[in-house]
Amino acid sequence: MASRASATKPPGVWRQLLDNPYIFGLSAGLEANRLRDADKFASLGGFLFGYDQGVVSGVLEMQSFAAEFPRIYVDSRFKGWFVSTLLLAAWLGSLVNGPVADRFGRKGSMLAAVVVFTLGSALQAGAQTMAVLFGGRAVAGLAVGMLTMIVPMYMSEVSTAGIRGTLVVLQQLSITLGILVSYWLEYGTQYIGGVRCAPDIPYTGGTHDRPKFDPRHDVGSPGHRCPGQSQAAWRVPFALQIAPALILGIGMLFYPESPRYYLMRRQEDAALRALAQLRRAEHPDSPCLRDEYLAIKAEVLFDESIARERFPGKAGPSLYFAQYGSLVATKPAFRRLAVGCLIGFFQQFIGCNAMIYYSPIIFSQLGLSGGTTSLLATGVYGIVNTLSTLPALFLIDRVGRRPLLMCGATGTFISLVIVGAILGAYGNNLLHHRAAGWVGIAFVYIYDVNFSYSFAPIGWVLPSEIFNLGNRSKAMALTTSCTWMCNFIIGLVTPDMLESFGWGTYIFFAAFALLAFLFTWGFVPETKGKSLEDMDEIFGDAAARDEKQRLFTIAASLGLTAPMPTLDKIDVATADAREYA
Repeated sequence: MASRASATKPPGVWRQLLDNPYIFGLSAGLEANRLRDADKFASLGGFLFGYDQGVVSGVLEMQSFAAEFPRIYVDSRFKGWFVSTLLLAAWLGSLVNGPVADRFGRKGSMLAAVVVFTLGSALQAGAQTMAVLFGGRAVAGLAVGMLTMIVPMYMSEVSTAGIRGTLVVLQQLSITLGILVSYWLEYGTQYIGGVRCAPDIPYTGGTHDRPKFDPRHDVGSPGHRCPGQSQAAWRVPFALQIAPALILGIGMLFYPESPRYYLMRRQEDAALRALAQLRRAEHPDSPCLRDEYLAIKAEVLFDESIARERFPGKAGPSLYFAQYGSLVATKPAFRRLAVGCLIGFFQQFIGCNAMIYYSPIIFSQLGLSGGTTSLLATGVYGIVNTLSTLPALFLIDRVGRRPLLMCGATGTFISLVIVGAILGAYGNNLLHHRAAGWVGIAFVYIYDVNFSYSFAPIGWVLPSEIFNLGNRSKAMALTTSCTWMCNFIIGLVTPDMLESFGWGTYIFFAAFALLAFLFTWGFVPETKGKSLEDMDEIFGDAAARDEKQRLFTIAASLGLTAPMPTLDKIDVATADAREYA
């Protein structure tokens, strides 16, 4: 059986995606009804995350929202908390959802997240008070964190080895698509009732050259503060995110549970039925499923064997915390965790989400006057963001991770320095130096291009490749939570920095881009074409060889003769990505 498997070239990534419509729908956010009558809904975990990231930027610039919640509009610290409340709750959601997924299943966890997200979105859309608005942000954030943890887990457990890496890039594309849709949707909804809150009342804020709306004065009577722009301009974008959440929830009712979860619960017949449904096999006893089923079972038994040996006598919460403690118990383990967490740290601290959350404010600083023009430039930013992710499909396995990260860090550093220098040189006089302002705007887009092909996807891919089998799931949970915490910090402090430091904000992010280059050059290993043993050698560990032998022994005891997908080269998951592209 092994020789036959090795003699036959596996189908390419695109063919495997078509043959696995459940997975394709879950990751890509694309309609699948044209793809061999696959599911008619796209799983939108990544899309929801991206939409919720992008929707807040336009809402912050809408005058009807400012009239309803003036403190958020005029107080930069309050604005930061409005954005970051969701991110802090998402950090918590990503941490607590692991035990929930193990107890109630991957499907159950995802459905719970959909319910929570729907509630949070409804609270935001219908908020009449600050407390309800912030509460809605927190509730929705909890669900977003749960989804960003459980959707990749579900995809990795139900997909075939040949498409897992490509799914990571597709997930990133789905996130950028959500951002893009939210940007352009808000560009349209801002016209509901007109773009001005009170068209007949002149602006009293800003300067003489650049008057600005002040929600404390430039409004109508107390009972009719905004005779112009309707509150629907900002309530509709918040409400519309309920639709993809409901589609995800309803669609998941027809999706199978993860076979791995069933095996963890000792439900072998259910695991076989789920695997048969995923692979569209005619019968659970089909011979074509045997090797894959045994490989999954071997991995589950391997995890249990590792837990018994390393943490004897522990179960439940004590086992859970002991497993996390093992990530820093030895120097090699700590080095792996540090690299994984710092990649997520630099992904955020070179300013990516500062641009996403506050792009209308940034474009306004660069001389684009009027909320409509800033939202239009923000919509273009969303297009650039989406298209710039595509090169990762071509390059990640041709060029490697390190070169892309170093090129991306260099490009973002140069772009941020130029934008900061333009603002430092011209400041509030950009209205009289239009050419300089347009150069700054161009380099904001160039920054986005460099980030989107490098740190955006690789920040998620690389951490999954450096950890050994026994620690991978817990280590990934920690690196993800680290990314969320950094995201929260950036979302919180950026409005204050833009207001207080101005051009210095971009130099701040540029400094971290330079540090990201030096960190990548000095400490980040190249994982392209590397095995788990190669990673052990790099980090001075010997765990992978022992774990590999243990897994082989377990697989042999089950009668498995085909190669174990887990033990192939690390980037076998993305080896055919260029064919997909």
